[in-house]
Amino acid sequence: MQDRDEQLLNYATARQAEQLRTWWSTGSIDAAAAAMGIHRSNFGRTLKAVQARAARKGYAPGHDMTHTVPDGFAIKGVSTYYNAEGKPTGQWVKTNQDAERQLELLREAVAALRDDVPRAAPIPAPPQAMTTSAAASMLCNLFTITDYHVGMLAWDKEGGADWDLRIAEDTLAAAMQHLVRTAPRARVAVVNQLGDFLHFDGLEAVTPTHRHVLDADSRFRKVIGAAIRILRGVIDAALATHDEVHVVMAEGNHDLASSAWLQQLFAALYENEPRVTVNDAALPYYVFQHGRVMLGFHHGHLKKNDGLPLHFAASYPAIWGETVKRYIHVGHRHHVEEKEHAGVKVVQHSTLAARDAHASRGGWHSDRQAIAITYHQDHGEVARCTVTPAMLSE
Repeated sequence: MQDRDEQLLNYATARQAEQLRTWWSTGSIDAAAAAMGIHRSNFGRTLKAVQARAARKGYAPGHDMTHTVPDGFAIKGVSTYYNAEGKPTGQWVKTNQDAERQLELLREAVAALRDDVPRAAPIPAPPQAMTTSAAASMLCNLFTITDYHVGMLAWDKEGGADWDLRIAEDTLAAAMQHLVRTAPRARVAVVNQLGDFLHFDGLEAVTPTHRHVLDADSRFRKVIGAAIRILRGVIDAALATHDEVHVVMAEGNHDLASSAWLQQLFAALYENEPRVTVNDAALPYYVFQHGRVMLGFHHGHLKKNDGLPLHFAASYPAIWGETVKRYIHVGHRHHVEEKEHAGVKVVQHSTLAARDAHASRGGWHSDRQAIAITYHQDHGEVARCTVTPAMLSE
């Protein structure tokens, strides 16, 4: 019989806990299997899985590990010191953030707080003449913001232009006003926030995955406030000139966790605005259908451009089959690149943000710009407008 260790139940799912308790109470695997109506091999696999999860949290008494870590962290390493008799006399426990669990906890926290988010009052729809003409009713304007890096600090002597919270807020407000004025009148708008909207993802100014140190402007609380104000301004500008606004808050490699709360926050914020929908896809591959046109979105950090057409065809087969014009929009690389594949075009976007020290020292150059692309519901792309920071200073 397996020795009963009640502590393991702290690291088990409800189903795993039920299996372990049945095993312990019946006294044998065969009896437990008969009682639960499952094969006996399930119990050994369950025990190993629970023990492995417990060990990652620092609990493995058979190896003298009993110092556990809090939720959201994982054991990075354990050094145990033994005396001449082989008994442990000291232990050094090294921990690390459990990125996957931290993201899960953040999503749970945001979901719990959604009811407390003040809802935005509906904005009056634009005059009918702007969106109900025969031409406008068939059009969709796509406004793409990518790699905007709110919270980044850049110095003109290194990268050719300054960048901080104030500049980021002023630049995007002016850029969006320019684009909504110059783009054709359209019934539908897609606000495509394509990832890396925030430069860093928490109290420390480091990249979430590799923990590279970043040049940051201000504290994270101020960065959050600026990000929310900027995005509300962009969405409200689209609402003022379009009947319907679809919002994409894509995951980026700089804002893995923040993209989750941004998506949830804006879904709650515009819950009472019937003209706004927020894409709530859990995986970082998003899609919007406009008539016979498919618009796909992915930041570009997980899959290379050439692999995206097949991935979207497999992930969204119904939409793929209902459309004849298809476009997948990506960011991440900070420069423009477009390539046609069989049945789809992949459009890689540039950024309005200035270069930071890392990009400048690496010798990476790209034109700073943002574009609005207009799609006809049957014919695909029919117009394109561009804005650059230099245009905004004239």
